Amino acid sequence: MGQGQTTDALIEEFVDKETVKALTTFIESDLEADFSKSADIIVKIFGSDAGSFSQECVDADKKLTVSFKNNLTLLIQKTWIEKTDVELKEQVLYQLKHFRSDEESSWKGSYKPFLEILYNAVYLMFGQQVKSDDFSEYALRIDPEFGIFWWYVMNLPQDADWPEEKSRDAILLGMYFLANY
Repeated sequence: MGQGQTTDALIEEFVDKETVKALTTFIESDLEADFSKSADIIVKIFGSDAGSFSQECVDADKKLTVSFKNNLTLLIQKTWIEKTDVELKEQVLYQLKHFRSDEESSWKGSYKPFLEILYNAVYLMFGQQVKSDDFSEYALRIDPEFGIFWWYVMNLPQDADWPEEKSRDAILLGMYFLANY
């Protein structure tokens, strides 16, 4: 994946400083009150008008998971890909089908597979462009909503040793965007 991070100056053309700060707080804080409040701010840039994202998703996470899986599956199936990427496409569809299919699985254990699904799905949609240093800026310019989502994803750590609730919030934020994209 391209590791070109979106600069604060560029992202602030699309989101307010409060949201940029909320993402930093979400990633860095271990206090549930802080990262939950930050999740409430972040989800608004993804189109939610929910008062409390974290609390609302407690009841709706199963439905959100189904919507996410259905929408991303449809998006991947309709994406034209190179012949060399057929195997990757099949792999992503398989991973997506089985993602969180065991209701007993932990959110913490689902975090890394979730990111892998996202990275590979975006690669299938955009091809080699994703690996370029300017992909984040490109994504913001061609589709600001998607570019903001990608900014969120690229700021998430690859290997996070977060508590269950924070891992859950991180995944649900990404799922919320893609379920409604």
